[in-house]
Amino acid sequence: MNDKIDIKLNVNGKAHALSVEPRRNLADTLRDDLGLTGTHVGCEHGVCGACTVLVDGRPVRSCLAFACQLEDRRIETVESLADGDTLHPLQQKFWELHGLQCGFCTPGMLMLAAGALRENPDMDDEEIREVMSSNLCRCTGYQNILKAVRAAADVMRQEARG
Repeated sequence: MNDKIDIKLNVNGKAHALSVEPRRNLADTLRDDLGLTGTHVGCEHGVCGACTVLVDGRPVRSCLAFACQLEDRRIETVESLADGDTLHPLQQKFWELHGLQCGFCTPGMLMLAAGALRENPDMDDEEIREVMSSNLCRCTGYQNILKAVRAAADVMRQEARG
């Protein structure tokens, strides 16, 4: 008896045909079936945010979403941010401003910030703090993460103006 179902996922702009168990979460599908190990799995309860990806441009905890629920949706992982060797402004600023230490939370932080800045590129410091507080970091104390998101937002606004 085959307890898997066939699905098609759009991940980072590429279509993937997969056979998965209906109970398989997106985080495990991304990591184990597609080899996209940038999405980290921390608490597996949706609390820490390490597994955050974008679904149709909005941040989603991939440990709480079933892969089979996301057919015909646009999924973006941290691997989608860089353009070849050119880092996304968020990645660049996290690196320059020491917005990471151990790095475990970083992919989720980057994707959370990317989704938030797409929705509101003009967030003030309080709004950035509020958004980023939903993901947990055990190392940094958050200050450099907030500085990095602010600096990246400034760069992204300048790039949008051309």
